[in-house]
Amino acid sequence: MTNWFRQHGFALAAALVHVRRAPGSFLFNILVVAIALALPFMGMTLLDNVRPLSEQMSVDPEISLFIKQDVPRDQAASLATPLRELAREAKIIFVPREKALDNLKDKSGLSDVLATLGDNPLPDSYIVKLDAFRTAATGLDVDVLAEQLRLLPGVESVQIDSAWVKRLAALINILKLALMLLAATLGTVVVAVVFNTIRLQVLTQREEILVSKLIGATDTFIHRPFYYTGALLGLCAGGLALGGVALALGPLNNAIAEFARLYASEFRLAPLSAWPAAGLLALSAGLGLIGALLSVQRHLAKLN
Repeated sequence: MTNWFRQHGFALAAALVHVRRAPGSFLFNILVVAIALALPFMGMTLLDNVRPLSEQMSVDPEISLFIKQDVPRDQAASLATPLRELAREAKIIFVPREKALDNLKDKSGLSDVLATLGDNPLPDSYIVKLDAFRTAATGLDVDVLAEQLRLLPGVESVQIDSAWVKRLAALINILKLALMLLAATLGTVVVAVVFNTIRLQVLTQREEILVSKLIGATDTFIHRPFYYTGALLGLCAGGLALGGVALALGPLNNAIAEFARLYASEFRLAPLSAWPAAGLLALSAGLGLIGALLSVQRHLAKLN
């Protein structure tokens, strides 16, 4: 184990030596890769901030079930049993017509006007509260349930208030897919930049590599510093991209604050927390390592 650490320590030191030989080129490559990473990192930050907001907005959808006026109270109350069979995990609330009228008087402030109607015009009803859903596919299940409820005896009409929730969920899914495609495209750019950087290093150190082979150096020993160089490039670029995104949140929050005040909100964009940021840094280093691996396997193989 000690020998393993010593070999990797030597490879890391060799990679840093290679970087010091051409710091300007290395820094320029870091900047190019950081720009490519900044867009998906910003998208990840925006989605990470919007997701809790969308979860708060995606309230439990409700289905309102209105009973026909001529249906007796006991028959209306007996509908609770088939309702529970169709919506097993839902919360079912029976609202007598008298309570519905009292609620209308309290909320509308038109109690005097409603009193002139004489008979209560409101029917008995049920409110079926479902679990919140965040995908359009789950929303379709709610629509199917609403159609089944319409077929129950004595039901006059069914109303469902989930259309806006489905639109929000579908929009978030589209944004996630677009971000994944963007990340895949720019990830390919990162690999290509690292690939070319390592290729140039291999060409620059060609004679040094040949001498190392002559004195008995193994391919693994020769390849390892280039792997570390690629990983370091990706890691540094990822850190620079995260820093740039964090700085960009300042002016963005100033603009968002003015818009949020119009809706009596204090919404602000926050930087990624420690674990997601560490994951993105690991991903950046991994992309750099992949680019270095591909370049080394392609170009150093020609020197064998």
